[in-house]
Amino acid sequence: MRLLYVTANPHEEEHSFGLRTGRAVLAHIKQKYPEVDVQAIDLYNAEVPEIDRDVLSAWGALQAGTAFTDLPAIAQTKIAHMNAILEQFLAADRLFIVNPMWNFGAPPRFKAFIDSLVIVNRTFRYTEQGPVGLVEGKKVLHIIASGGKYSAPPQSAYAFTKTHTEAVFHFLGIQDVHTVWVEGTAMTPPEGAQALIDNATQQAIDVLPQFLS
Repeated sequence: MRLLYVTANPHEEEHSFGLRTGRAVLAHIKQKYPEVDVQAIDLYNAEVPEIDRDVLSAWGALQAGTAFTDLPAIAQTKIAHMNAILEQFLAADRLFIVNPMWNFGAPPRFKAFIDSLVIVNRTFRYTEQGPVGLVEGKKVLHIIASGGKYSAPPQSAYAFTKTHTEAVFHFLGIQDVHTVWVEGTAMTPPEGAQALIDNATQQAIDVLPQFLS
C-alpha cells in the first residue's frame, strides 16, 4: 500500500500544531504498519503551479490539438509540474493530508494542489447525467489545525477547508474522507499545547485500522 503524506504549511514543524500532530501519526504508521510505503510532498517546498494565464492558455491549446512540445516553455513547465502531482496522487492508495485553516479556508498551495487533481477525463468525466468521478479505492485522512474551534455547530458552518476538501474528493469518486481537528490552538496556553496535539494524534491513530484496511 502506498500512502501519500501531503503537508501545506510554510511554518517549521516545531511551530505548527498540525505538522507536529501529523508527524506523530506518521511515526505511528511507520512503526505499526511497516508494509505501508510512505511518500511525502511538502507543498511549500515543491513546485505547485496555480491556475494562471499560462495554464489556462495551455489547456485551451491542448484541447484544440496543439502538441505539448509546441506550447511555450513556461507553459510546458507548469503543466508538467501539475501532471507530476496528478500522477503521484493517482499512484497512491491513501492520502494523509495536514494543513491549517486560514480565514476559514485552506492555504493557497493546498488549493493549487487540489486544482492539479481535478482534471477532466483523468479523475472525472462529464456524462449526460452529469459529472462522474473516476477515482476509486482511495481513502483520505485529513488533519486540520485551527486557532478557534470549528468542528461543531455553529462554528462548523465556517469550516470551508473541510467542506471544500470533502466535496472535491467526493466529486472525484473518493467517499471515505475522515477529518481530525487540532482545534483551539490560539485559545490554548503554552502548557496545554502538547495535550492538544496528543488528543488529536490519538483520534487519528484510532482511525488508522479502518483507514489502512
